[in-house]
Parts: sequence; structure tokens; C-alpha cells
Amino acid sequence: MKVLNKTRRQFLKNFSLASLSVGLLPTIAKGNGIAAESKATLNCNLTTPDYYGEGPFYTPNPPTIQNNLLVASTEPGVRLILSGQVRTLDCTELIHNAVIDVWHANDAGAYDNVGYNLRGITYSNNQGFYMFETILPGHYLNGANYRPSHIHLKITPPGFATLTTQLYFEGDQYIPIDAAASISSGQYDATHRIIPITMNTDGKYEGTWDIVVDGNGTVGMSDLHLEKGMIYSASPNPFSDSVNINYGVFHENVVSLWVFDLQGRTVAKLEEKSLKAEKYTATWQPDSNLPKGYYFIALKVNDIQVHYIKVLKH
Repeated sequence: MKVLNKTRRQFLKNFSLASLSVGLLPTIAKGNGIAAESKATLNCNLTTPDYYGEGPFYTPNPPTIQNNLLVASTEPGVRLILSGQVRTLDCTELIHNAVIDVWHANDAGAYDNVGYNLRGITYSNNQGFYMFETILPGHYLNGANYRPSHIHLKITPPGFATLTTQLYFEGDQYIPIDAAASISSGQYDATHRIIPITMNTDGKYEGTWDIVVDGNGTVGMSDLHLEKGMIYSASPNPFSDSVNINYGVFHENVVSLWVFDLQGRTVAKLEEKSLKAEKYTATWQPDSNLPKGYYFIALKVNDIQVHYIKVLKH
């Protein structure tokens, strides 16, 4: 671990949760305190989007986190203090007043889909720092496997596009088998979103995670599944008689599932209906006369294709 990170972590530990509220620390110009540091010592890893995107359990318009506490005093679970700094991509400028929208499961692995428990918005302060206390999220089944403990975040620097991602924790036994957390390269590389946590003398875990965003560009067509919905899996694949398609819808919309052959011709329309934000399963049982080979199963939201998966019929 780099010296700068250790120093910053110790600095953050020396402040109470309240002392890091926006506006209580001295205002500095962008880049102050960084210019004299060697860029070689800075941990400047681009914060990547998560493969699972927003997921089906996001609730819009969450309340602002008060007193840096996302969690009530009566909430079961082991406490976790998460802190860090929001920086530009080259790490030479700090970003203040970035919106950090946070939500996650409770200790039992369940989301509050009625109210706003364990959901809230915080902001980076005038030095780019953010900090909030919550609990370590519990595991929950995702198909046949448990998802690792994770925290969802939507990060929006002022005037820039929103980045939707998830944060994981080192040592979690389910990371190696998770479709998102195990990705170690490419657009959805989760390597630098798996952070170490240590227990402090108060019996609370502490973790430090710097958010590094460039603030450029908008969500393109190829990224629509991060906001609209996606196909998580199709199994068995290859298949002989039938295949089960597991997919998620992130907002209430008209959703349809289509099957296309390699020439783009429609083979089947599995369903089309208005669905609420949730996870669903559909089954495709093609006619026995359908030729063997590859097919594409596509998810459409309001008639716009947002995601697809390839399957092989034996």
C-alpha cells in the first residue's frame, strides 16, 4: 500500500464523523495539497462501472445522510465506516460537492424496498472528502450462489455524467465466484473496487476508497443495461430442450424478451409485458425442429434493446 494512502487514512481516523461534514474543513483551491506530491505516489485508478449496473433494488430520491450516519443506532450488524476522496482522473484536482448516492442490503442480506433504510445521499466536501457510517452488508443468494457483501453507489460530479458501481471487500469468500466482483480486466474491472477493511478499537470496521472519475461523456447505447435492465444468465448453456433466462429490470417499464438467429431473424418472442423493478426468470423451449447452433436472446425495454446473451442449442 502506498504511503499517501496510509497517511490519508490516518488523517481521516483523527476526525470524528461530524468533523468531516461538508463545510467544516477549510476551503482549498482545486489541486492544493496535491501539486507537491509526486504523481508516481498517487493511487490513480479509474473507478469503473460494475458489471451488474444499478441492479433491481434502487429507489430514487433517497434522503440526505444526516451526521454522516447512513444507519440507525438500532440497526443490527457490524458497523462500517467508509471514507475517501473524490478526484479527477489524473489525480491532480479534487472534486467537491459530488453526489454520492448509496444503498445496500442489511445484515440479513435483504433490501428495504418500501422505505429508505440503508439508503441515502452524501456529498464530497470542499476538500473532496466523503465519509459515512453504515453496517457491513449481508450476503444473499443470486441464483445458485451467494453474492459477496457489496455497497451500491451512483456518483455524480457537478455537471458530469453519473457513474454507477459497486464496492466489495477483501477476503469475502464469494468474490471469486461472483460474475461481477471477479472481473479483473476490461470495462468492468472490479480489482480496485475490492478494498481492505480493518477493525478499529471501537469494534467498527474501517475502509478507505478513493473515487477517481473523469466526468466526461454520457451513457452510450452499449451501457444502457447499466441503467435499464440486463440478462444475468441463461442456463443450461449449451442446452438441448429448454433454457432458463434470468434477468433483471431496474425501473418499471414495458419489457420483452426476443430470440434471434445468427442472421438476425426473429426466432421467438418469449414475452412482452409491463414489469416492475425486480429479478425475473423466463424459459425458452424451442420447437424440436429448430436447427442446432447459436442464438441470441435479447432484452428490450420500451422497445429498445438494452442487453443480450448468446446461447448454444445442441
